[in-house]
Amino acid sequence: MWCVKILEQMILLRIDLDMYMLYRGDFISRYLYHITMENSEYIVKTVIHAGTKHVTFVPGTKVVFHFKTTKCDTNKTVIDDSRIMGSAMELVLGKKFKLEVWEVIVQKMALNEVACFRIDKSLVTAYPFVSKTLREVGKPQSEKRSHHCCGVTLQNEGIGYEDLNELIKYPQDLEFTIELIKVVLPNEYEKETWQMTEEEKLKSIPDLKEKGNILFKKKDYDGASNIYAKAIGILEQLMLAEKPNDEEWVTLNKLKIPLLLNFAQCKLMKKEYYSVIEHCTTVLKTEPDNVKALYRRGKAYIGTWDEDKAIKDLKKVTELDPSLQNVVDKELQAFSAAIKEKNKIQQKKLVQMFK
Repeated sequence: MWCVKILEQMILLRIDLDMYMLYRGDFISRYLYHITMENSEYIVKTVIHAGTKHVTFVPGTKVVFHFKTTKCDTNKTVIDDSRIMGSAMELVLGKKFKLEVWEVIVQKMALNEVACFRIDKSLVTAYPFVSKTLREVGKPQSEKRSHHCCGVTLQNEGIGYEDLNELIKYPQDLEFTIELIKVVLPNEYEKETWQMTEEEKLKSIPDLKEKGNILFKKKDYDGASNIYAKAIGILEQLMLAEKPNDEEWVTLNKLKIPLLLNFAQCKLMKKEYYSVIEHCTTVLKTEPDNVKALYRRGKAYIGTWDEDKAIKDLKKVTELDPSLQNVVDKELQAFSAAIKEKNKIQQKKLVQMFK
């Protein structure tokens, strides 16, 4: 059980041993556990507004909260305020966030509660670096301030913000005013790729493919291509861990090929021909006789007015699958007619230029 001691309207937190001993899923480090158990005043909580609902937190829970960071000086100097930054903070518990103490304190709150936590300086040494990252989210690289990883340079030149440089040079206690505005359990939201295990990533592929197919049938080609691209990206991440052409790599590549073809078909419908050519060519590198890849690339070459390559791909299609002869003939006849029409238009323009 959590040990709570009330002193002059202040709630002093102590951390449950079980919270820390989850094998390879520690919410907080053993160091943080040790010092908070030895001296409860390392984390001091003051309730400002009571919450509306008790929450049971488990690993993988997503928490969304607003925060205001202040110094513990007489003026309560504000360092950061998420409302001014423009967006709430989002954490997934158990993913070893750099500022571990935030994972501790949000788990001692009820939904919609507002509380102030005074944190010992030994627990907030990472805060300047977290703050810098949050301040620069979404900014182009040219607007981000310098970050030195060398210890000596860091002490001398800092990280680009004077107030954060001061915290690095002169560590001090900080106060976090937290408003817990949303809690989502792991089974209530779709995990981002970075949250998944390798097994979860692999299991997500059929579902993503089906979602893409549904969107394609609805003629939402942009939506479908985005879903297919996500699935392709996941498989490519998994393939990076395997040696090319080994059994595991080949198995993953076989899963990727139909997704590449589906993605190419979406792009073909959008008349993005060079993207079609690129992705079909990727398929043909490992499956040179893939009829769908040849046919879609051939149609894309028609779209780019590349007659020789279009004819070459589409003729190979008929060699591999004679049942498509009529379809290919119609495509090539239409293409031939389009080329003639294009040439006539160009000739007229040339004649007009020299009149």
